[in-house]
Amino acid sequence: TALACMFRRFFCWRAQQSCSSSRASPELSQECPAMVKMTKSKTFQAYLPNCHRTYSCVHCRAHLANHDELISKSFQGSQGRAYLFNSVVNVGCGPAEERVLLTGLHAVADIYCENCKTTLGWKYEHAFESSQKYKEGKFIIELAHMIKDNGWE
Repeated sequence: TALACMFRRFFCWRAQQSCSSSRASPELSQECPAMVKMTKSKTFQAYLPNCHRTYSCVHCRAHLANHDELISKSFQGSQGRAYLFNSVVNVGCGPAEERVLLTGLHAVADIYCENCKTTLGWKYEHAFESSQKYKEGKFIIELAHMIKDNGWE
């Protein structure tokens, strides 16, 4: 019901306030069960709360981002359309390198799924043009590599 979902969202928000890392230790995940749950076989696989719409890796279904972290759907990746997110989970970061993208010169680092090692997109490390500074620290994930999970209708 709507009331139950509102309660879960509040609980998830409270858990996020007290949990500081998406790569929590098993001890921390027991303290904050709504925020992050760890599996014993996949040390770095974090699970986002079930009360939110999420995006997952299309190849292995590892959670990647919460819909609330979505900034824009109008980005272009190397393989087609992409979304810009404030934060992501279950991704590793490669070394930063300078690339000339559609919007100018940026220092970016490729990001990959920690579970299946598929390259998903990139992280903006530095924007050289002042109009592009808002992208710094944000993440691009290509639509070809993610799927919608939890509560999409």
